Amino acid sequence: MTRQHPVVDLLARPIHDLRISITDRCNFRCVYCMPKEKFGRGHKFLARRELLSFEELERVATIFAELGVRKLRITGGEPLLRHDVSELVRRLAGVPGIDDISMTTNASLITAERARELREAGLARVNVSLDSLNDEDFVRINDVGCSVSRVLDGIAELKSAGFDPIKVNMVVRRGLNEDSVLPMARHFHGSGVILRFIEYMDVGSTNEWKLDDVFSAREIHDLVNTEMPLESLEPNYPGEVARRWRYVDGGGEIGIISSVTQPFCRGCSRARLSAIGTLYTCLFARDGFDLRALLRAGCDDDALREHVRGIWAHREDRYSELRSKVKVEQKVEMSYIGG
Repeated sequence: MTRQHPVVDLLARPIHDLRISITDRCNFRCVYCMPKEKFGRGHKFLARRELLSFEELERVATIFAELGVRKLRITGGEPLLRHDVSELVRRLAGVPGIDDISMTTNASLITAERARELREAGLARVNVSLDSLNDEDFVRINDVGCSVSRVLDGIAELKSAGFDPIKVNMVVRRGLNEDSVLPMARHFHGSGVILRFIEYMDVGSTNEWKLDDVFSAREIHDLVNTEMPLESLEPNYPGEVARRWRYVDGGGEIGIISSVTQPFCRGCSRARLSAIGTLYTCLFARDGFDLRALLRAGCDDDALREHVRGIWAHREDRYSELRSKVKVEQKVEMSYIGG
């Protein structure tokens, strides 16, 4: 691979991370992401031919690596619904310049065999979505009857396969599951699992987001800190989205992602690729850039690379900083673009 000069955007932000959605399908219908009222039986999901192939995804990842990307995250929908995802991991792990490949999953489809295959293919880290330890609340959130134990079993299989650390992501929404913050902290304290709390965000348009529903990072911190004292940690790397805290008693660490109340746009180095090859330069974007058309029209690598370079070089997104001043209609859905 010929190393190119890393590209930066109009706010001098480099491109360092690429989130790759590989399917718009999910076996959950979480009320803050894919509510059944919008994604019910009549919803038309993407046809297989519309999705980028593994070969196309490998090619795109190579182009982005040449422009400075070091980390890839495989997302969905639920990425484990895509057939033979371990083969994709294997392909991506072979891309020169990529140092880290991770996946976000609800872990309900994880088995011992699948966890082992993913690890052997080159998957380095796994983030598991889990929004409560209370079965009644969790079933109400995922809306498909999945039990907490099924997800915890998946986490156990990931641990047995050698994934360490595992991160558990909890979206906290006022009136829905803020009562689960402390039980989650207690459960994962001392376990080696890094629990990350995420403020409820206005991604997409179908979840009918309201600011009053946001249980803030400050409230989350104070709730945990009152029972299990915390002290601040330095970021692992520039642009890390989670504010890190460790337990004073040595019980591990937590992270809090505060996109709404404490925006971190100025350090954002992430691009997102939808399952059909649309490039988005912000999680809260309305419009993206069609890379699939170029891939399937025979565009060569040099032209594709310069096209992506131009997109990033003109980027000035900072939606979370401007949230109170701008209104974006019909933002891209979380299930379509990944987290």
